[in-house]
Amino acid sequence: MDNPARSAIFPGMADDADILIVGGGLNGPALALALAQGGFRVAILDALAEDMRADAAFDGRSYALALASQRLLSAIGIWGQITENTQPILEVVASDGRAGEGAAPFFLHLDHAEIEEGPMGYMAEDRFLRRALLGAMAAEPLITHHSGAEVVAQETGLTGATVTLASGETLSVRLLIGADGKRSGVAERAGIKRTGWEYGQTALVCAIEHEKPHNGVAHQFFMPPGPLAILPLPGNRSSIVWSEETAQAQAINALDDAGYLEALRPRFGDFLGEIRLAGTRFTYPLSLSLANALVAERLALVGDAGHGVHPIAGQGLNMGLRDVGALAEVLIEARRRGEDIGAPDVLERYQRWRRFDTATLAVATDAFNRIFSSDNPVLRAGRDVGMGLVNAMPGLRRRIIREAAGLTGDVPKLLQGRAI
Repeated sequence: MDNPARSAIFPGMADDADILIVGGGLNGPALALALAQGGFRVAILDALAEDMRADAAFDGRSYALALASQRLLSAIGIWGQITENTQPILEVVASDGRAGEGAAPFFLHLDHAEIEEGPMGYMAEDRFLRRALLGAMAAEPLITHHSGAEVVAQETGLTGATVTLASGETLSVRLLIGADGKRSGVAERAGIKRTGWEYGQTALVCAIEHEKPHNGVAHQFFMPPGPLAILPLPGNRSSIVWSEETAQAQAINALDDAGYLEALRPRFGDFLGEIRLAGTRFTYPLSLSLANALVAERLALVGDAGHGVHPIAGQGLNMGLRDVGALAEVLIEARRRGEDIGAPDVLERYQRWRRFDTATLAVATDAFNRIFSSDNPVLRAGRDVGMGLVNAMPGLRRRIIREAAGLTGDVPKLLQGRAI
């Protein structure tokens, strides 16, 4: 007998979908498109209304996409829709700094010319990326996108998972995927515990316009309260991710735009000329949050639901897209072999693939933030000498560039730009 509640979420479908993804941010839609390309019927539930996701207004949010992430977006048919609105990252320059003193001479300089593949990555604005993902999902008949849907309960068993929405509607699928952020309800309801801590830092995020061209160079100034990243956007604009101790960040955020800029200018310096705000500014608290498992019965986690790290290396979304590529590859290949996609051994392949990489990067970003968010003169001198030695070693520098571009390790096919 047909379930009318399911029919409301899967129009024209009397049967269940194969996979349900909870979370409509960026990783969830990217995974839905990758799985649909593999022949799966996918439902995606988003707690936000679709018109909020599709808002064309520029709110300042942007992402540093590694070259491997760009290849995944190309493989799932998204990149061509946003290319003209992206900015290649051609160089990365890191240096120490203090408010009012400007940046010290750089201790690390990475240039894309040292690798053969092209730019190390690209900057992409949230508004363009989200709209491209929404449009691609709408055009894919194997994807049902249900916005404004809140999950309140879930059950898993030997053969599938059942989810209940706040509306009272229920649906059953073969596999449930949590792409619902650091405070993942999917993970919590499954009993997956988390390990992590607060950094006592808050990120101030905005975009600015500046007089002089950035020439595709990304800057990272390591200030005692936390790093200041200046990331190039198309035109004479840059994205700012500015970490401060939480109390100070709250005080700065409470200022009007003029006061905010007055606080930013002595930290930013004048190397790009006069600056002014472009778009909305906002904040988010910084923490480390790692799920103790990436899989459970009939369930898998991707993106921040599995691992939320400090933005010091700009790898948050890139880690999520590596999850997307790995999980899609595991599930599509399992289907081709006639395996049950929700079987424990299938899901364990995904966990084995991603667990070491995510844990290693989490530890690295945590240590990096602790070492570089310090005003201890001995520590500052030691780290500057160490990074200067790295900068003087071409082979090691090239390896770091390739790591940042996502080109090393066991790279999923989609992140190589290949179909599964």
